[in-house]
Amino acid sequence: MNQEQKVTNNAAKFAFFYCLSLVALIFMSLGVGSVLFQMINKFITDIINEYSASYQPDALKFAISALLISTPIYFLTMREIHKNLYSGALAKDSEIRKWLTYFILLVSSVIMIGWFIYVVNSFLGGELTLKIALKALVAILINAVIFSFYLYDIKREQVTGTKDKVIKIYLYISLVAVVSVFVASLFVVESPQETRNRKIDERVLRNMNSLENAISMYHDEFGVLPDNLDELLEKETFLSKSTLEHPQTKEQFTYNIVNETEYELCAEFLTSNLDESESGRYYSVREGNLHDQGYQCLSKRVRIKDKDAPVSIKEKVIY
Repeated sequence: MNQEQKVTNNAAKFAFFYCLSLVALIFMSLGVGSVLFQMINKFITDIINEYSASYQPDALKFAISALLISTPIYFLTMREIHKNLYSGALAKDSEIRKWLTYFILLVSSVIMIGWFIYVVNSFLGGELTLKIALKALVAILINAVIFSFYLYDIKREQVTGTKDKVIKIYLYISLVAVVSVFVASLFVVESPQETRNRKIDERVLRNMNSLENAISMYHDEFGVLPDNLDELLEKETFLSKSTLEHPQTKEQFTYNIVNETEYELCAEFLTSNLDESESGRYYSVREGNLHDQGYQCLSKRVRIKDKDAPVSIKEKVIY
């Protein structure tokens, strides 16, 4: 009875190690692929501004986080699995080992199919051939390493008391590759402070967008621009005082009237988005919202409605 209980406990333990290694492997492989995909998107520019083909800093940060957490978990669990295989505590022909290894191969195959569907879809969507080729190469290499490693591991004859050199080579090369990708990503990703500054600037642009809408509504109603932002706040009830302010400094935006339909909104920006107009990373990036770092005035024009057309159907917008 004690022996049976011991076998049961070991089976549960090894099932846990295999399942944990699978979860870590998924995050690690997707992390490596995502980092390389984002680096390709960043350094190979495309005139087509498609979201899936553009550099996405938030996706890169998630991939780096996944690598940082999943990599040590994966290699520690694999070390524990192979240590037990070497000592004989985990039998070569164990059902747990066979079933879960082939399950890992199945999951790897599903992920590989998903990646290739994404690559082919991007190609059909007009993405640059060079970018597609590099992404396809990344997907092939990652999945080829995973598939060949587990297939070799389950097929090898000598397990107990044998330190397989091929397994060591796979694990060491994989570790070096993952660490190299992680280190390379640190030279590309923006720092936490840069991210915070960018998000503050995005909040500034959102506030300015709300003001732009309110000013256009004011002009539609009264036929003139408001004299100042406080007057606008009194007339447009959906605005709040915080909308008129810089989210960090709490200073009110500067409002300058240029002519009957043109005006400026000025504020302090912590970053520049002049080189990000094709990345899709900033809120409502268009010609009127592009800015450099520092104190900047953004030129705006009111939206003038065509009086000969129903308001709900046709609107003439002047930018």
